[in-house]
Amino acid sequence: MPETPAKPAAKKTATKKAPAAKKTAAKTTAAKKTTTKKTAAKATAPAKKAAPARRRESRAAMVRRAHEINRELGELYPYAHPELDFTDPFELLVATVLSAQTTDLRVNQTTPRLFAACPTPEDMAAIPPERLEELIRPTGFFRAKARSLIGLSTALRDRFDGEVPGRLEDLVTLPGVGRKTANVVLGNAFGVPGITVDTHFGRLARRFGWTIEQDAEKVEADVAAIFPESEWTMLSHRVVFHGRRVCHSRKPACGACPIAALCPSYGEGETDPEKAKKLLKYELGGQPGQRLKPPADYPGRPAPPLAAS
Repeated sequence: MPETPAKPAAKKTATKKAPAAKKTAAKTTAAKKTTTKKTAAKATAPAKKAAPARRRESRAAMVRRAHEINRELGELYPYAHPELDFTDPFELLVATVLSAQTTDLRVNQTTPRLFAACPTPEDMAAIPPERLEELIRPTGFFRAKARSLIGLSTALRDRFDGEVPGRLEDLVTLPGVGRKTANVVLGNAFGVPGITVDTHFGRLARRFGWTIEQDAEKVEADVAAIFPESEWTMLSHRVVFHGRRVCHSRKPACGACPIAALCPSYGEGETDPEKAKKLLKYELGGQPGQRLKPPADYPGRPAPPLAAS
């Protein structure tokens, strides 16, 4: 019996494969067009602003530059001071605890009524929590802060004879008092040198290239190794002043910054001088400061009291 020829079957197979091959070719062409469109879109899209390159320098050069920055900030802010209103260590301690997660201005607007009602640790330890919460409500997180204030006032009354201790190791045992708060109190109420690492200080220390750390205690240690102890308290004030007025978190006013030539992060913010000038805050921007009762040498206007609700 004769064998069936293979050629017709091959033709059928070829005929069946032809449409599939056309579909594959069409898909390939479409993919190429899509890729071409994406490439063209990327080419025409505006380029993202690159972060300024950090200058390479030796540690000795960094330390020299850090000291020059401190000198320049000292000339720019000869009136730098703690921006919390206080008349004694207890008031400063309370105001610093209240300053968490709010502005010094809001604390200063709140504490006159508070200290009129609770002038001593004994008074604050005895006040009903609901009344204390009402007095400090404008500062936010008032329930947690009220617990801390009653706790630290009770500890001052029971363990320290109603007096704020002048040692860091004692201060940090008080409820709501960490190393930052303790350094504020020691430096400004007792004259004990300390570096206050708040959000402003930490941000600028990293921008200035003094540290790469995020942890506050590590930042404090790195900066303490650069400057003599005698400079720590005033350095803290100057850097915080600059962070609040010029070197802001989101929009630093690089074009209006007097220490721009010393800053390795120049260009992270607005570099146009006129636009940057509009970003300046407080006395540099012609606005009131944060204290209702600023020091006599403060060149700006006092802050207004809390508006009546």
